[in-house]
This record gives sequence, C-alpha cells and structure tokens, in this order.
Amino acid sequence: MHALVIHAPLDLRIEDVPTPEPEAHQLLIRIRAGGICGSDLHYFNHGGFGTIRIKEPMVLGHEVSGVVSRAGAEVTDMPVGTRVAISPSQPCGQCEYCQQGLQNHCLDMRYYGSAMRTPHVQGAFRQEIVINRSQAHVVSDALSDAEAAMAEPLSVALHAVRRAGPLLGKRVLVTGCGPIGGLIVAAARRAGAAHIVATDVNELPLESARAVGADQTFNILQTPDALLPFAAGKGTFDVLFEASGNASALRGAFDAIRPRGIIVQVGLGGDVPLPMNVIVAKEFDLRGAFRFHEEFAVAVELLNKQLIDTKPLISDVFSYRDSLKAFETANDRSKAMKVIVDFA
Repeated sequence: MHALVIHAPLDLRIEDVPTPEPEAHQLLIRIRAGGICGSDLHYFNHGGFGTIRIKEPMVLGHEVSGVVSRAGAEVTDMPVGTRVAISPSQPCGQCEYCQQGLQNHCLDMRYYGSAMRTPHVQGAFRQEIVINRSQAHVVSDALSDAEAAMAEPLSVALHAVRRAGPLLGKRVLVTGCGPIGGLIVAAARRAGAAHIVATDVNELPLESARAVGADQTFNILQTPDALLPFAAGKGTFDVLFEASGNASALRGAFDAIRPRGIIVQVGLGGDVPLPMNVIVAKEFDLRGAFRFHEEFAVAVELLNKQLIDTKPLISDVFSYRDSLKAFETANDRSKAMKVIVDFA
C-alpha cells in the first residue's frame, strides 16, 4: 500500500510499504483521512526538531481516521466497515508512570510518526495500517473522515484544559491560534469559561478562533498594545494557554494575568528566559501540557455528540497523491489552518 515517507528535509515520497497481517487482538484499518501536524512539518522542513533527527526513512502522520477492513480473531466488537478514529499513542502499560495513570509520560512510548527512538516508530499516513483494538474509537456517521481525524489534536487541547483545572466562570487568554490554539478555545468554551480572548499574528487563525468560541480576538502584529487594557488592576485573566511557542507571546501576556493566575504552556519553541520576579510577585502557577491519554476517548465522544465543532478549523483537503502541495500549503499559516490528506 502507498505511504508518505520522509527521507530528508523536503524529500517526501509516495512509496509502497508492506502491511502485516493483523494478530488476534488487532485490526486492519483502511485509512481515510489524516491531518498534517506541526511535528510533521518539522520533519518535512528540517528533518526533525531539537536533537531529534530522522536517521532512516519514516512514514509520517499520527492524526488519522479510517474504516475497519479486517478484525483479528479475538476482536468481536468491531465488524468490517466500522468507522474509527485512531489513537496514535501506544504506552507500554507496565512502567512506573503507566502504573500511576500517567501514560503520556510512558518510559517506553511508541507514538506514530516519531523519530525519538531508533528504529523510528512508523506513522499512519498510509493507505492501510494494523492497530491494536485499544487504539480504535468508533465515530458517528454524522462526522466526516476529516472531522474524525481531528480527534487527536482535540485530545491535546483537552489535556491542556484539564491541566488548567476548573474553568467555569474563568477569564481565559489563548496566545497562538493555530489548530491547537483554536481547539483550546473550543475546549475552554465547552468547559465553561466566561470570557475567552485569543491572539495571533495572522487573520485566518483569528477568524477560526471566533468561529469556535472566542469572545474577542486581537492581531498582535497589527495592534501590539491590544492586551494593555487587560493589565489594569494587576491583570484580568485567570488562565493563560500559551499555544504559539513564542517567547514574546508568553512574556507579553504576563501583565494581563491576575495574581495567582495559571499559565499552561502548550506550544513548543525551545528554551526561553522567564521573568522570575514577576512569577514570584504575582504568584503564578506555570504548568506544562504534554500529549494526552484518556482524553482521546473524551474527544471522540464530544465530536460524536457534536458538542465541539472542528469544521471551522479545517481549511484544506488534498489527495495523498498531492502530498507535496498539501505540506507546502500547511506551511503557510496565513492561508491554512488544519490541512487534511485524503487517503480514500
């Protein structure tokens, strides 16, 4: 079956790859749709990120949905034709963190399309894949394949919102409104946030953020002082979700956060200096948010019940045969939000 294989920066190829037979506890899935993630773009543009580099050809992709083609002998609840969203996360279940319910910190994690370990964990941008039954989550017929593929990034957003604690009645700021930032807006609204402000440097992400629940949006590039009114009285916002990975976005929001506010860092942009005097004086809580686990099932349920609408965040759909164009489009954040690759 065809797969999208990265060999080096900008060297993305459509290649034939073998598909193994499903074991008794596994499913053979025909992939229908896959979303291009920021990590996929890092591999495409730079061959990796930080110290993580491609050392061998690797199939990209981890945000996917599909349909059951064949079920293993021990799988009795997934008949052929069942549409599913696929969790790309495969924790070992045995290490100390898995045993503590912290599967996203598994010491032996296998995550689709990742060069963090060698041999690399091959990804899911392929026409067929064999998965464990535990990775498959049934999706509603009301959802398109593209929407079902949004379960993975929505899981990231739900985990970030969970890290913030209760949001009922809270005033929330989201900096960076790419797909993850937009989904954090939607998740925070569903969690009961009273007022949500979102910032970005491009108009398209801000339009999408408004469509999924932001009360106010500001283009910080055009209006650098947009958050200044929110700094009155030691700050307005109870919670900041920093989803851009930009150091200036993080620091620029500090004045607008009230004392004992919570900062959830979601975006990755490398090491950044922090104004410790401000963190101490205003007694901020600084929290990280990394991947997800049980939130995947919650994401699928919210999508199935149409309690969160991801359609405003899907900007483009390309056939996998036009994968280079799909990745080039996804690279331009002024023109694209979530770009979907169609494998049907």
